[in-house]
Amino acid sequence: MVAIPFCITTDHFMCQQIVESFARGLDTTSINISEFKDSSKTFATYGILRGTGDLLKKSKNFFYIDHGYFNASQRSFGSGRTIIHDLEGYFRIVKNDFYHSGDGSCDSNRFNKLNIEIQSMRTKGEFIVLSEPSPHIKKFFQLDNWTINTINELKKYTDRKIIVHNKQSPIPLNALLKKAWAFVSEQSTAGIKAMIAGVPSHFTNKTLKKINSISSIENGKIDKQIFYNLSYGQWTLDEMKSGEAWQYLKQNSK
Repeated sequence: MVAIPFCITTDHFMCQQIVESFARGLDTTSINISEFKDSSKTFATYGILRGTGDLLKKSKNFFYIDHGYFNASQRSFGSGRTIIHDLEGYFRIVKNDFYHSGDGSCDSNRFNKLNIEIQSMRTKGEFIVLSEPSPHIKKFFQLDNWTINTINELKKYTDRKIIVHNKQSPIPLNALLKKAWAFVSEQSTAGIKAMIAGVPSHFTNKTLKKINSISSIENGKIDKQIFYNLSYGQWTLDEMKSGEAWQYLKQNSK
């Protein structure tokens, strides 16, 4: 039986709105992180900032909430800041991890409702897009040397040109993907966007590398089943409030 988690918020408005929506679906109330002392208890929270990251690192039983894989809430990036435009999109909810692996055998019903057109897989490309983790992700996952280490790893398997890209890059990712052979990141959900555009994504994160690893950079694949599975790992705030998200998690979490 899956235990009902304590729903932990910070003082940030996004964390409060998202976690309180989840709590409503559990018919419970949220608790400020300053009042939650026992990390051995199962809890749910959003993001890795303002103390939640430290709490997550201590715990073995948690539900992690963050931006979704498809049709996420609208955001823009600039000057080292993330600007949130709305909370109308999807948010992923993961048990005891930060990302879903894409494993599973879910039907296509939920994905089809997103009305996303999957492009045919690219058969040629001029370069590899290397997506750098954000400063917060680098710090949390201890990835200070990730860029150079990943470039060196890629050179073992390919001689293609590598273009380093991040949220502050002047060239939009959409423009790069038009001529890209592959997309590489530690964990960026932009990797899902790349696969939708027909560009195989390769990950260094231990969970996500099941989709495509660095060693397969010259023969990456795009499996639609991954999209179907991930669509059942993300939920809107309304689906959280109604309890639909929690009912699914209870039935499908180990």
